[in-house]
Amino acid sequence: MTTKKDIFARYLNQYLQGNKQRKGEILDHVCDVVTMHRKAVIRKFRALQMRDPALPPKRGRKTYYTADCVYALKTVWETASEICGELLHSIIVEYVEILQRDKMWQHGNEATKKLLEMSEATVKRRVGGFMKVRKPRGLSSTKPSHLKEIIPIFIGPWEDKPPGYGQIDTLVHCGISLAGDMAYSVNYTDVAVLWVSLSAQWNKGQRATQKSLSRIKEKVPFKILGMHPDTGSEFINYVVKDWCDDENIELTRSRPYHKNDNAYVEQKNGHVIRRFLGYTRLDNREIIEIMNEMYDKLELYLNHFVSSRKCIEKVRIGSKYKRKYDKAKTPYKRVLEHPAIERSVKQKLIKEHKKLNPLILKREIDKLITKVFEVQKTTANLVFEEDLSKSPSVTVSNEL
Repeated sequence: MTTKKDIFARYLNQYLQGNKQRKGEILDHVCDVVTMHRKAVIRKFRALQMRDPALPPKRGRKTYYTADCVYALKTVWETASEICGELLHSIIVEYVEILQRDKMWQHGNEATKKLLEMSEATVKRRVGGFMKVRKPRGLSSTKPSHLKEIIPIFIGPWEDKPPGYGQIDTLVHCGISLAGDMAYSVNYTDVAVLWVSLSAQWNKGQRATQKSLSRIKEKVPFKILGMHPDTGSEFINYVVKDWCDDENIELTRSRPYHKNDNAYVEQKNGHVIRRFLGYTRLDNREIIEIMNEMYDKLELYLNHFVSSRKCIEKVRIGSKYKRKYDKAKTPYKRVLEHPAIERSVKQKLIKEHKKLNPLILKREIDKLITKVFEVQKTTANLVFEEDLSKSPSVTVSNEL
């Protein structure tokens, strides 16, 4: 018995080799025999042509970066806190070497070899396929100070500034309301080498902010020469100004309502603090100590193992800007390469770097973050129970 498959196989070569008139005759005959729509017959001939045994089963290069290699890439990506492909590519080799050194690398030799051969474009494509979740935006607590005249405005250029000149900002952990007391984070980002230092404090009083700046100054491995905040009242005051004068730190500020004047630190607010702590309200004073412990670990992780890029050229073309970035590097490598930083500082950092492991640091950071939210959750439950006990009881009667 002749089937539809036999009919198409019999006329396939004639259809492919025939001219327009011959193809029309074949289509008329096949449509009449197999009782199919003309377009359906054309699509069937096309499908058979692509599966012709005379042609290779699949054209193009075979899949080289197989599932095991992609899984190895995802391990590095998660260890690096899910950064983009451009930043991830430059640190893959170092991550693999450290994890192999500490016997924490669980992937085979073939997958590892292919992972180390990946180009930046391939890493970007593969990372782009991993799951990403966008987080909601938060609120701003910045209020202009009335003493702006005592701090001079500086809008650049920043390219000529040596290491030690950084931008500072505060970030509020308020959730959906700015009412009441809560935790704040102070963020210092060095412009020349992108070194990050963080400190948590209760509210944003002048004394609390000055203590956070003192703590940051002690943690930064090189001398701080200048600090550049926005116009927030926590920075623009005599307490912070006098402290900077005593420490020989130049204090400048950005223009009101010009966030791009503090672009370096504003970017780190989202890429660092919001990435790890999110937008949850933190209004328990006991959390501050845990947050600072977590920030100490986070600084080591970010500065030694998370790369970043700097914009080295910005050209306006019509109504748009074309930007050119340098090669992605960790702040640690930028410090080692910068000629203005003392050799003793670099040697101390090298010794510290040899003892660190990004995966171990990441796990310690995750544990401390979990602890922060557990303490906050306990506080929220106590407040809810207290409010519930104060509310008047409601009695429901079943009598008619």
